[in-house]
Amino acid sequence: MIQSLWQKYRKSMLLPSILVICGLCYFFFSSFDSSPPQEELIETIQLTEQPALTEPAEEAVLQQVFIDIKGAVLHPGVYELNSDQRIIDAIQLAGGYSEDADTRLINHAQKVQDEMVIYIPVKGEQLDEVMVSFNNATFAAGSQTSTNDKVNVNKADNTELTTLAGIGPSKAQSIIAYREENGGFQTIEDIKKVTGIGEKTFEMLKDSITVN
Repeated sequence: MIQSLWQKYRKSMLLPSILVICGLCYFFFSSFDSSPPQEELIETIQLTEQPALTEPAEEAVLQQVFIDIKGAVLHPGVYELNSDQRIIDAIQLAGGYSEDADTRLINHAQKVQDEMVIYIPVKGEQLDEVMVSFNNATFAAGSQTSTNDKVNVNKADNTELTTLAGIGPSKAQSIIAYREENGGFQTIEDIKKVTGIGEKTFEMLKDSITVN
């Protein structure tokens, strides 16, 4: 009986059966393709669970200092700077040097300090008289240091030596090497024996250094 029914209706049932099978196949494969790969799901979960990055620490607030610039600059006066700035920055704030300024002994790399007095001498000016008039003020001028605050070239480290006019890191290291090899300097004139320090450099240094 079933065989006879099949033979009778097989032609009319063939097309619907094919359509149903095709529909099931399409539904199956489309569902499979639309689901995200397992690896992508894992990465998504990891990104969602990752904690927020820590905000960078706030930068330290620089201290403000006030310095008094006098002498041979275009605009003498009191200026405000950051504590990490240097004398060259103060000179620029004051409009730069005047034409008669004597800048040979100015240490432009020296950091500024609060209440510092920066005096720029004119050519031919005697600095000793100028320094006496400032008494105990923190002073930065051509000679850099007062008589009571000279740099001891037998004891000063690299940092202290580089505060001297005409002495950079290389010459400072040469001074240290010389005193270690020769047992120190006997007189301030002995510093001329250091490689790279000649008569002109000594003239800039002689009032700022001591061996005692």
